[in-house]
Amino acid sequence: MSNLLKFYIDGQWVAPIGAGRIQVINPATEESIAEIAAGGSADVDRAVAAARRAFVAFSVTSKDERLTLLRRILEVYQDHQMRIGDLISSEMGAPIGFARNAQAGTGQGHLKKMIEVLEAYTFEMLNGTTMVRREPIGVAGLITPWNWPINQIVCKVLPALAAGCTMVLKPSELSPLSGIAFTEVLHEAGVPAGVFNLVNGSGEEVGEALSAHPDVDMMSLTGSTRAGVAVSRAAAGTIKRVTLELGGKAPNILLPDVDFEDAVRRGTLACMRNSGQSCSAPTRMLVPQSQMARAAQIAADAANGLRVGDPNAPETDLGPVISKTQFEKIQALIRSGIEQGARLVAGGPGRPADLSKGYYVRPTVFADVKTGMRIEREEIFGPVLSIVGYRDEDHAIEIANDTVYGLTGYVQSRDLDRARAVARRIRAGSVLINYAPVDSNGPFGGYKQSGNGREYGIFGLEEFLEVKGMVGYGDS
Repeated sequence: MSNLLKFYIDGQWVAPIGAGRIQVINPATEESIAEIAAGGSADVDRAVAAARRAFVAFSVTSKDERLTLLRRILEVYQDHQMRIGDLISSEMGAPIGFARNAQAGTGQGHLKKMIEVLEAYTFEMLNGTTMVRREPIGVAGLITPWNWPINQIVCKVLPALAAGCTMVLKPSELSPLSGIAFTEVLHEAGVPAGVFNLVNGSGEEVGEALSAHPDVDMMSLTGSTRAGVAVSRAAAGTIKRVTLELGGKAPNILLPDVDFEDAVRRGTLACMRNSGQSCSAPTRMLVPQSQMARAAQIAADAANGLRVGDPNAPETDLGPVISKTQFEKIQALIRSGIEQGARLVAGGPGRPADLSKGYYVRPTVFADVKTGMRIEREEIFGPVLSIVGYRDEDHAIEIANDTVYGLTGYVQSRDLDRARAVARRIRAGSVLINYAPVDSNGPFGGYKQSGNGREYGIFGLEEFLEVKGMVGYGDS
């Protein structure tokens, strides 16, 4: 890649103002695979100025013009999807097929959905004598995480473009290569100069400068709760809109009538997907106390059947976790589960026996987990499942909601009406019933410390719009 040591500002790849560098580490080999430029406040100033200039013209483009642009981006993205998937695999360790089809595949899926949303969207509506008009909010600062790098980039960039906003993106410094490649897609597709800008760097430098910048009208962050607090504090001085998609500790309630063999196996695999590095993963499996032993055996068998190893090997199910820091955090939490008395039924501390290098974590299952244990309370962000017993339905819902998080919940039952009733009582931004697939028409975002604001479809688009009332518009 030729643009690793440059930023994309005002339609061009430009040299950074400073000389900072960041090594990109392949977590499967623990070796550096690239070096990128690390930006600072002066680079952010340049990018924001470009976005502010471009907003004047881009904000008044027609819906049809923006649809034409999104359709062109989709065409170019389809040509680059496999390459982007390969980059995701190398920068974050995702198995190659999963990286190409699921990780990079989300880019194409969200592009198609945003085109559908924009085609049907009405920006003006007469309400009595007042014309209610939705207008682009302005310059948006976008900060995205490493665990689903393209998914989270497109979930911010696409609605911003559809709304008529201009923007500055800071991808995670742990997985920046796919973000650079996506920027090349936007350039090839003909996004006007200054509408999209990219500055790589750390949250402490680039993220802080974006969040506090007086010419940034909105901040959208996906990341940790700690990062959400930092962005909110930095943005408070300029009263800008802040939308946050943060951590989770999703409960998965298995009601007594389910097919336990199927429900436990599927729940275990869903928890382990992407090496457990998904904020919406069902990491707390709630089962009737009488079914604990049975659930533990099924989950252990499912976890032990997963193949952990080289992301480039076609038989690999799980690759490494992202970094040494994350690996050590997960190991500490696994040890805490053992020390606090949870019953280890699969996995455990350390790498798989056949792997001596790479940040690989053994797929781990704990049974007889009690509320209040660290593995039941804290977001682990690794392939670790906690199985918690409950007495009755009310007790299950009490456990599910006893958390500072509220991003996602799950409920499984053969009785759909009962599942729906339980779903209504779970305090989370989205609840998946009977392992329903993610619906990009539905809202995605959290309650409580899982954040505020929503992504996906029309909900994501409207986060980037202001509402104006033109009173008397309809008077004769």
